[in-house]
Amino acid sequence: MAIIPEKLLHFPIPEIRQELRWQDAALYALSLGLGQDPMDPEALRYVTEGPAMRALPMMAVVLGYPGFWLADPATGVDAVKLVAGEQAVELFAPLPASGTILGKSRVTGLVDRGAGKGALLYTARDILDEATGQKLATVENTTFLRGDGGFGGPDGPVKRLAAEPDSAPDLSMELPTRPEMALLYRLNGDHNPLHSNPALAAKAGFPRPILHGLGTFGVVGRALLASVCDHDPDRFGRMECRFSAPVFPGETIRTEIWRRPDGAAFRARVVERDTVVISHGAFRTR
Repeated sequence: MAIIPEKLLHFPIPEIRQELRWQDAALYALSLGLGQDPMDPEALRYVTEGPAMRALPMMAVVLGYPGFWLADPATGVDAVKLVAGEQAVELFAPLPASGTILGKSRVTGLVDRGAGKGALLYTARDILDEATGQKLATVENTTFLRGDGGFGGPDGPVKRLAAEPDSAPDLSMELPTRPEMALLYRLNGDHNPLHSNPALAAKAGFPRPILHGLGTFGVVGRALLASVCDHDPDRFGRMECRFSAPVFPGETIRTEIWRRPDGAAFRARVVERDTVVISHGAFRTR
């Protein structure tokens, strides 16, 4: 079934009401590797319940998540071959470690790159505090539909990305991923079998299951939180980037950072393969 542009552009993505528990905030932090050092006080406040507990700001990407809705045959999308293309999250207020939130998602754009060249799908999700109606965050996604294209859809506009730095980074931080990280990260709600099923990963062209793009995004967000925000989650404003290559669980992610007056430019690479996995990164503090 081919994509019908008008149908996909107005696809009814379900609104999600989520009861957020401290265990959910802790699971998200643990799934990004926090807690490997049980004596690290900066990590413990994200994984331990109590009045001082905080939610990682990057957690907005899994809140109010409507599920793997692109697997619905009615979308016309080849769900086996889709991958995360670009990601942004913007915080307007600190995320709660518990409470009730709403996720309101919508399709914001579709670009047909031509037959055999795939397509780009743009979506956005607002995260709201149900009790107050306050908008806590907006999550923006670009999904690369590798198995689609040539369905007669619009050829633009294509989102513009931040320029890549051409100098040596001001600093860098290396963070390991664990071999089971994708299996743990999927418990946040993204059950795409590309990250857990070796046979399906092979069918999609990968030698083994890959880490969720949002898992890579979260690990890089950890580096920015520590290096640019001095571990203060209230300073975390907006983070955006392109996913350039997949990460295999167990690899080490090095985040390269260029300081800017209002935040930073950044890039990330896998140390073991010297491969850039995140590019065109821009970060803004609050």
